[in-house]
Amino acid sequence: MKRLSILILFFIAFTACKTEKAYVPENKIKEDVTFLADDKLEGRGTGTEGEKMAAEYIAKRFKEMGIAPKGTDGYLQTFTFKPKKNPHEKATFTETSSDSTVTGTNIVGYIDNNASKTIVIGAHYDHLGYGEEGSLYRGEDKQIHNGADDNASGVAVMLNLAGKLKNTNTSNNYLFLSFSGEEIGLLGSNYFVKNATIPVDSINYMLNMDMVGRLKADSTLAVYGVGTSPIFKQVINAHNDKFKLIEKESGVGPSDHTSFYLADVPVLHFFTGQHEDYHKPSDDSDKLNYEGMETISNYIYNIITDLDDNGELAFKKTKNESDDTPRFKVTLGVVPDYMYDGKGMKIDGVSEDKPAQKAGLKKGDIVIQLGDSTIVDMMSYMKALSAFEKGATTKVKVKRGEEVVESEVTF
Repeated sequence: MKRLSILILFFIAFTACKTEKAYVPENKIKEDVTFLADDKLEGRGTGTEGEKMAAEYIAKRFKEMGIAPKGTDGYLQTFTFKPKKNPHEKATFTETSSDSTVTGTNIVGYIDNNASKTIVIGAHYDHLGYGEEGSLYRGEDKQIHNGADDNASGVAVMLNLAGKLKNTNTSNNYLFLSFSGEEIGLLGSNYFVKNATIPVDSINYMLNMDMVGRLKADSTLAVYGVGTSPIFKQVINAHNDKFKLIEKESGVGPSDHTSFYLADVPVLHFFTGQHEDYHKPSDDSDKLNYEGMETISNYIYNIITDLDDNGELAFKKTKNESDDTPRFKVTLGVVPDYMYDGKGMKIDGVSEDKPAQKAGLKKGDIVIQLGDSTIVDMMSYMKALSAFEKGATTKVKVKRGEEVVESEVTF
């Protein structure tokens, strides 16, 4: 009887092992964006209840996929800071919380392949809440800024990659990071690098997805940080049969990869470009290109696969392109098309009641002359703009289709 009981228990255990299913990757990109960019999360402002709901959702998704927690409290890593009092200050971290402090939360998941090196795959999940700071919306009433592209899109692609990497490419470990506080100064990524839950020197490279939801008809994809490791240019081009790539060398930019680059980690940042809904209430989930997001996820996965047997990547410092950016006292009031690689500066959006709109400039116009300066690219445009004072009037020439239009603009 005792022997029979042992056999029954063995059979039950064996059957349980047979019926327990391994995680099968699913495409939940649209589902993830739809939840994160829903009105009920109220724009996921740092430290708000809406952001906490988003954090719980992302942690739940990690758990569903069998991604282990690697925060300081399960999947969570909290940090407390004093918000800046004016735009010229920086928020400062603090060890104590009070009525004047805010607590943000990073979400950290981990695949341990018992490797010596770890790849960090990250995306920030916070946004602007009701648009108190950083909003480009000029309406009088406060509205929820859902941030579907910025950056529910990046989080959704990160989660998609986590599923794909669960049982593949095992020469590295994987750390998946959803950052808080990006919109107010890269706070979450900065805090993590300084308080990492793995040794920073074990990080092989970092991939950042920030605004990857608006792939356009010409399939232009910007990849920043290609100069931060000698192998990156070769690899990103070897697996590209879908995109018109815009390559940027610098590891420094206005997103979370910068925090890792400054710690001597090779980085790549993927970006589908700004648009007229950027930092406005109209950045909603129904405007995203979900097929394009899956294509980007597959592309990044292929890059990771190629690098899987390359061991530790060499790090290379790059020129900080922002050091060359001129300082200017006026604005034309346009959103540049950062993905445009032709001659001139292409306008991707025109702000209401600003000089460009008053001068009759339109989305799609290509600025080819400002004052006496010929505009050939973004840098020449900024240098020309830096020469003007508030109240100055000058001529601006734009290419509109095949026609060249000249207007007078007052700053």
